[in-house]
Amino acid sequence: MAVPNLRSILEENDDDSYIEGVHNYCNRWCERCPFTERCLNFAISSEIFPDAESQDIQSRAFWDGLYRVFAQTLELVREMAVEQGVDLEALDSPQERAAYDRHKALLDAAVEESPLHQAAQAYTALAAGWLDSSQELFQAKGEELTRLALAGLDEERLEAKAISLTDAVEVIRWYQLFIGVKLIRAITGAIDEAEDDPEMLAEFGRDSDGSAKIALIAIDHSIGAWGVLLAGFPERETETLTILAHLDRLRRAAEREFPNARAFVRAGWDTGEVTVQPPHPTPPHSDSLSE
Repeated sequence: MAVPNLRSILEENDDDSYIEGVHNYCNRWCERCPFTERCLNFAISSEIFPDAESQDIQSRAFWDGLYRVFAQTLELVREMAVEQGVDLEALDSPQERAAYDRHKALLDAAVEESPLHQAAQAYTALAAGWLDSSQELFQAKGEELTRLALAGLDEERLEAKAISLTDAVEVIRWYQLFIGVKLIRAITGAIDEAEDDPEMLAEFGRDSDGSAKIALIAIDHSIGAWGVLLAGFPERETETLTILAHLDRLRRAAEREFPNARAFVRAGWDTGEVTVQPPHPTPPHSDSLSE
């Protein structure tokens, strides 16, 4: 599969119809995104991976395409460095590599020691355990809804209920790892920002706050989805409430560590270009779940 030239794609899509940086703090769920027509990142991805085969992570076409994209990206970086007078060889000196290794070790230790990271990992395991052990419940629920439909009950209402349960699982699965990944970026970003210019941070915002915000939004949506499963599977009430309580504690801990995250303004999403609806109705932000 031939991969389009990356520089040509960037030049062809260089216009004002795209919202600069709209993809920086999104949930990476392009299928549900209201900004795909105004997202340069989506436009580039669509040209590089135009069909189902090229988008299938199990296919050879995907990995061949990704390899060529990485190669083109590296070449583009080299060209831009020359244009800007940056010596990449100097940045790859033994001294620079040693400094990078020391800094990476510092960041890795901070992540491993972070209660937020540990709580996010625990949530991932809890969610996986609940979903993996509930396959028979889902099958039984599907059979129950089918029987009710055959009995002549409101098919539209039953279909809506089935879709709601399916959608809830999709939301949980999508954010199951995402929450932890974005919290890691927030934790490490806060450390890096300690050396940044305070005036620049005040003008452009802290990446750590932006990362924490999208993690918090993912937690909000996950809580809403678990609420749907709580209503749909009362026989698993205890386990579901345990997960909801854990998520609520994680949410409040993240808000304490990043108190300005909710106020972070994301391009497009928080600037009024379009009304954004969450994947699921989200319960009001409260302290209603147990500490």
